[in-house]
Amino acid sequence: MILEDYININAEKYPQKVAIICNKENITYSQLLDKVLSRVSRFTEEGISKGDIVPLVSSRSIEYLVDYFAIHKIGAVAVPLEEGIPDELFNCITDRLSKCTVPDGTADILFTTGTTGKSKGVMISHKAIIADAENLIDSQLFCHDTVFIINGPLNHVGCLTKVFPLILLGATIYLIPGMKNAEDFFSALNYPSNKMATFLVPANIRILLQFSGDRLAEYADKIDFIETGAAPMSQSDMLKLCDILPNSRLYNTYASTETGIITTYNYNDGRCISGCLGKQMKHSKIIITENGTIACQGDTLMSGYVGDEEMTASILRNNTIFTSDIGELDSEGMLHLKGRKDDVINVGGFKVAPTEVEDVALSLPEVKDCICISASHPIMGNVLKLLVVLNEGCELDKKRIALYIKGKLEPYKVPMMYEAVEVIQRTFNGKINRKFYK
Repeated sequence: MILEDYININAEKYPQKVAIICNKENITYSQLLDKVLSRVSRFTEEGISKGDIVPLVSSRSIEYLVDYFAIHKIGAVAVPLEEGIPDELFNCITDRLSKCTVPDGTADILFTTGTTGKSKGVMISHKAIIADAENLIDSQLFCHDTVFIINGPLNHVGCLTKVFPLILLGATIYLIPGMKNAEDFFSALNYPSNKMATFLVPANIRILLQFSGDRLAEYADKIDFIETGAAPMSQSDMLKLCDILPNSRLYNTYASTETGIITTYNYNDGRCISGCLGKQMKHSKIIITENGTIACQGDTLMSGYVGDEEMTASILRNNTIFTSDIGELDSEGMLHLKGRKDDVINVGGFKVAPTEVEDVALSLPEVKDCICISASHPIMGNVLKLLVVLNEGCELDKKRIALYIKGKLEPYKVPMMYEAVEVIQRTFNGKINRKFYK
């Protein structure tokens, strides 16, 4: 079975169940099936057939999801591209893909780190989509009554993969334009359900905690769970969210476009373990290599990079994806992320994961955001430097920050240099853009 088969099943079992909500418009599973079948007919008349590669511009809309489902139902391959992509770039990618072939069973091609000519197109199979869905259902307890608020782009793994379990279960997808206007998010939370759920990147959680924490607490009895991913979340923010939502499940998840959904951890378990990403899911397996990096196996893995066998072979071998993430498994079999191999900073022969320093600095009340980078010192050579964004009304106190970090980390992890900046550069999905600082 493929994902779209479940639309047929749900239309028969739950014809009046709300499938998608967007801009005050609701459609039921019966209406969703009718729309998808109508779009299949139109696409077929336009010449789209099984095996075709079909780029489409993503949006958080009912019509976009209908297009996405219809392409799969025809047997073609969907290529969701960034909302607002320039026509020239869209045409460039379309031309590039016209020269490529994909394995049978390919459902999607998802582009990583933005849709540029140099980015990687990750091939995802129908089998991987179903495995991702079942991983989430089994580990995060998605159910038929779940109403999931999707606020991020539907051409990236973070939010697109949440569509999968919702369709399998006949649950409800609630689309909002984003998180720039918190009113859209809170309006969605007013929906009459006590099984509300969402995916939020850590940067959005931090903004909610800083400016709308009391308001978020008002929905404590309605929020079933919140998942975060894409970037590390500071323990101070984790603890604050646990305090605001004491009865909600709060998940940190290990996932990527190439690996699919691999592990998850409900940090609202009374322990709130920083850097913990939980146990491997039912269709996944975690291996820690001799180099200390994470390798993944299972049904959720990508099929490869489209049109690039050499790049595929560099990370996918023997049905195993070898990542650059540094991790370890504890006695409970839970994965702990220690940073990325490429991001580790060598200071005087000691190796420092910048995320560890950043996590401590973010627990200071005056620090709104920060990044730990490598810098050159005229005497000491390579040293750590902390760039901080301060909360309004606060001034940079280098000595205070240094002493605070020294009280929590080993001496070699304490930055020697400090600088206040207006903003920390981040990618579209909330990750710190470390390449910008190199």
